[in-house]
Amino acid sequence: MKVTSAHFWDRVASSYSMQAIADPESYEKKLATTQALMRPNMKVLEFGCGTGSTALTHALYVQHIVATDISSEMIAIGRSKAKSAGVDNVEFVQASVEDFQAAEASFDMVLALNLLHLVPDRNTALSTIFRLLKPGGVFISSTACLSDKLWFLRPVIPMMQWFGKAPSVSFLHAEEVLKEIQSAGFEDQEHWTHGRANSLFLVAKKPE
Repeated sequence: MKVTSAHFWDRVASSYSMQAIADPESYEKKLATTQALMRPNMKVLEFGCGTGSTALTHALYVQHIVATDISSEMIAIGRSKAKSAGVDNVEFVQASVEDFQAAEASFDMVLALNLLHLVPDRNTALSTIFRLLKPGGVFISSTACLSDKLWFLRPVIPMMQWFGKAPSVSFLHAEEVLKEIQSAGFEDQEHWTHGRANSLFLVAKKPE
């Protein structure tokens, strides 16, 4: 039987937390690019934080991070990691993009890493992110663009979803994602793609 996204990620959280990073070189490049834009007084929001590894890595570079995920199990693991590492400026919150509540222009930076291809409504998600960012704020995303290189998986994924082996996922082209982000009001500062999933890493800015 097909499961909800939250149920899927709750079920795989433990094994997900132990997985090795698939492309360490690209991951380190993303970290370095992001940290070069961070400042000690920044308030950062991460949507889809998973088990919190990236948020905890960035914690030293900013004032505060709110790390959210739809999965309560992912959030529990993230909190445990933070406690073990003695990190006290990362706040883990269970919430989807649609459910998260905060005042307009609350954050200097928003991260959505490996997320936009998983949300049910990208336009709403992008509008929410735009609203939450301060003018001049930075939006950093990484999005699997499966239609560019792995298009042949399109008929397979629904069967995997039915048996609870895959989450809901959109098949996207990189150019499509770039246009959507620009249409949401963001200014493209830098982007590049990598890997079999043709993941699009993008640094964008909310106009001043």
